[in-house]
Amino acid sequence: MALLITAKCINCDMCEPECPNQAISMGDEIYEIDPLRCTECVGHYDTPTCQKVCPIDNTIIKDASHPENHEQLWEKFVLLHHADQL
Repeated sequence: MALLITAKCINCDMCEPECPNQAISMGDEIYEIDPLRCTECVGHYDTPTCQKVCPIDNTIIKDASHPENHEQLWEKFVLLHHADQL
């Protein structure tokens, strides 16, 4: 499932440059995660990097409106980073 940045975000700029899928961008008021690009770092890291670097606990959470299992996240990673090899 994609991740979601909640209203607890303080716009510290820590998460955006760390996202290997370029899924994080500045929204109208806080950073936002594009669910079409978020793989929870599957294919890159064992845990979501944005959650690791965020200084505010529980600011970046699983987005229940975009349920995905590990296999679906892996398929999204492959399409994002290796589509030219398919």
